[in-house]
Amino acid sequence: MELQQSIQSLSQLRPGKRKRESSYDRTGGNKDYFSINPGDKTEICHMKGAGAITHIWMTMATDGAPEEALLPRKIVLRMYWDGESEPSVEAPIGDFFGLGHGVTKNYESALLMMSPEDGKAFNSFFRMPYAIDARIEIESEADHPIKFYFYIDYEAYDKLPENELRFHAQWNRECPTDGIDENSVDNAYYEFGGKNTTGDGNYVILDAKGKGHYVGCNFNVHNLRETREWNWYGEGDDMIFIDGEPWPPTLHGTGMEDYFNTAWCPQQEVCTPYHGIILGGGPNWSGKISTYRYHILDPIMFDQSIKVTIEHGHNNHRSDDVSSTAYWYQQEPHQSFKPLPKVKDRLPLPDIKPFNEQSLKEIFKHPNP
Repeated sequence: MELQQSIQSLSQLRPGKRKRESSYDRTGGNKDYFSINPGDKTEICHMKGAGAITHIWMTMATDGAPEEALLPRKIVLRMYWDGESEPSVEAPIGDFFGLGHGVTKNYESALLMMSPEDGKAFNSFFRMPYAIDARIEIESEADHPIKFYFYIDYEAYDKLPENELRFHAQWNRECPTDGIDENSVDNAYYEFGGKNTTGDGNYVILDAKGKGHYVGCNFNVHNLRETREWNWYGEGDDMIFIDGEPWPPTLHGTGMEDYFNTAWCPQQEVCTPYHGIILGGGPNWSGKISTYRYHILDPIMFDQSIKVTIEHGHNNHRSDDVSSTAYWYQQEPHQSFKPLPKVKDRLPLPDIKPFNEQSLKEIFKHPNP
C-alpha cells in the first residue's frame, strides 16, 4: 500500500527544492570523505530554513590502519532540529541503521538497510522534517582516525506545514537484564513459570512524553546463558503503555517473537519491509540475535506519553545483554534523553563465554548502563 501510494504520487506537483549535503572533496580531488579523529565531535551538515531530510547514506572505514573492530558501536550519530541544544536522535551509528552488536550485514527493510559490501553502506529513508534548521553530528570514540563518507538528501521549503512532527531515535541497553538466579529453580519454571501482573522490571524500549506516534524499533539480544537445557531467550511479552494507562495495557502481546511478527521460537533469518530477523543466533538459541519491527502502516499514537516495554524472558527471569533503538515522531519539546554510555559501556561482550554475574559487573562497573 505504501509503495503503491508513492508510485501513484510520483506524477503530482511537489513543492520545494531537492538539495544535498555530502562529503565530496571541495578541492575537486578524490578525498571524498571527512577525516574524523578519536574524540572528535564533527558537525557534518547544518541546513538552515525549513525542510525535510528524505534519505541518508553513510559509510566509514579506519584511516591508515587495519580495519578496527566494532566501529558501528564506537561512532555516535546525533541529530538536532530547530535550534535545540539536546539531540532528538542519539544512537551508535550501526544501531541507528538497524543492527546492533557492533557489526554490519546486508539486510533490507522499508526504511533502514545495510547494503554491500558486507552491510557497510548504511541507508535511511525516514522523513525528518524541520522548520528552522537541522544539524547532524558525528562523535568518534574509535581507537584510530576514520574516513567518513555521507550523503544527506533533503527538500527545502518556504515553510514547513504545521502538522509535521519531528523525528526521534534513542538507543538503550541493559547488560545484563535483572533476572533471577537460574540455579534456584528448575528450567521449566525459569523459562515459563511465575506471573507478571504489573509490567514492573520489563526492559524499556522507549519512554517518551508528549504527543506523537511510535514507529518501531530494532532489538538485539546476546544470550548469556550457557546450558544444555531449553535456552529460548524470547518468551517475554510486549507491553505498551499509552498515556499512563495501568496494567494490563491496551497493547499487551503474547511473546517476543510474536511482537516481531515471527513464530515458534524462530532462528531463520528473514527481512521483510516491516519486520525481520537479521541475526538468528546459534544452536539452542545461543549467541547474538537481532530483529526489528517497524510500525509504518500501523503507528502507535499517544497524546501524553508512551512507554514501550518487553519482558526479558517470561516474568523477567532472564539475564541477557539486551539493546534496542526506538524510532518515533512527536511534537517538541521532547523529554531529555538519559546520558548515552561511554564507549566502554556500549561495546558488545565477546562471543567467548561463560560469563557469570560477577564477571559482568567487572566488565560493566554499572550492571545496567
